[in-house]
Amino acid sequence: MRDSDRPRARPLTPRVARPERQVAFRTGISAESRAAALLIAKGFRILARRYRTPVGEIDIVAGRRRLLIFVEVKAREKFDDAAWSVTDRQRARIVAAAEAWLAANSSPAIEDIRFDAVLVAPGRIPRHIPAAFDATR
Repeated sequence: MRDSDRPRARPLTPRVARPERQVAFRTGISAESRAAALLIAKGFRILARRYRTPVGEIDIVAGRRRLLIFVEVKAREKFDDAAWSVTDRQRARIVAAAEAWLAANSSPAIEDIRFDAVLVAPGRIPRHIPAAFDATR
C-alpha cells in the first residue's frame, strides 16, 4: 500500500464552546465560589467542589461537626427562579452522586446527612436553603 492510498487522519481541532456556554460556565463557577464563601462563613468546611461521578455531579460537599451536606448551587436572575430550577431528575442524580461520594469517603464521625441548596442572584447575598430536598423523592 502506498502512502497516497492510506486513509488520512483528520487533524485535531480544539473544541471551542459557544460564547453563551462560556458565559454560563463562568457564571456557574462564580456562583459556586460565592456559595462556598457563604458556607465557610457559616462554619462549614468545604470537602469537595464540582464532585463528578458517572451518575451525577455535586456542586459542593461540606461538613460541620457531625453534619455532612451536599449542596446544589443555582444562579438565576431572581431567587424564585433559582428555587424552582432544581428538577426531580436533578435531585435523583445528586442523590446518586452523594451515594457514590459516601461510598468513597465514608466516615464514622458523620451522624447526619442533608441535601441543601444555595440560591444566587446578581447583586444579592446568596441564600442558603437547609434541607432543600431529601433523598426519598
